[in-house]
Amino acid sequence: MADAPPVEVRALTKRYGSTVAVEDLSFAIPAGRITGFLGPNGAGKTTTLRALLGLVHPSSGEALVAGAAYARLRDPLGAVGAVLEAHRYHPVRSGRNHLRVLAVAAGIPEARVDEVLAEVELEGAGGRHVGGYSLGMRQRLGVAAALLGKPSLLVLDEPANGLDPEGIRWLRRFLLSFAGGGGTVFISSHVLAEVAQLADEVVIVHHGRLVAHEPLAALTARAAGGTLVRSPQADRLREELARQGIEATPDGPDVLRASAPAERIGEVAAASGVVLHELRSEGASLEEVFLELTGGEL
Repeated sequence: MADAPPVEVRALTKRYGSTVAVEDLSFAIPAGRITGFLGPNGAGKTTTLRALLGLVHPSSGEALVAGAAYARLRDPLGAVGAVLEAHRYHPVRSGRNHLRVLAVAAGIPEARVDEVLAEVELEGAGGRHVGGYSLGMRQRLGVAAALLGKPSLLVLDEPANGLDPEGIRWLRRFLLSFAGGGGTVFISSHVLAEVAQLADEVVIVHHGRLVAHEPLAALTARAAGGTLVRSPQADRLREELARQGIEATPDGPDVLRASAPAERIGEVAAASGVVLHELRSEGASLEEVFLELTGGEL
């Protein structure tokens, strides 16, 4: 299914006895973008990712990669690379040999091992025992393993856990580069400030249910009153925005506050020939929006 979204969750429900981890959850993410997957502890994020990767069986509904259940993918490692929260390594095996074992098991040429070590900047440490790696280096090794099959989709569960600032900067650069090259990233994280610098859009879940799914800029703009715009033709602009279904209220001489992202306001103004003197997003932080949507839970 060439046109299927990289990740699609359809009415997914997962119960563990009387506990409902995920309930009737549905969303799809676009290709070539970074989507943050957010929610408080126990919101159902990890269960959803495990269902996506075929590690748990849904009670009902489905979670699909490129239009298919993971178990039915013809080339699963070429479709999706995953880094879940827990990593297990043989402590006296070198990083390079750890990847060689995975490559042999998957029928991937051994030459790919050195390529992925270079991609995660571990080429100089590939011969060292994994037991001597720092947490950041082990995280990079996990990413290298996910890259072995040259996937177009990366699924990451809390990849920044325990990383120092240098490790977080590396992860940010890497993911932006991966998406910039046409890849898709679906990342679960509690580091909201980092997600705010990375994500094009966010999916937020709470108590196993979807509470928000939209572009990050639109979500934060709407949460704090949207966009401030100043124009000598403020009245006319307000009328034009209303025609587009965008609410705008006066906030001083020649000033409006509009309930839409700055980009959309600029498009309407340009199409209407309205002169703008100032156009500024006044969005809340992702953390503020997150706390509002989840009742203050992190």
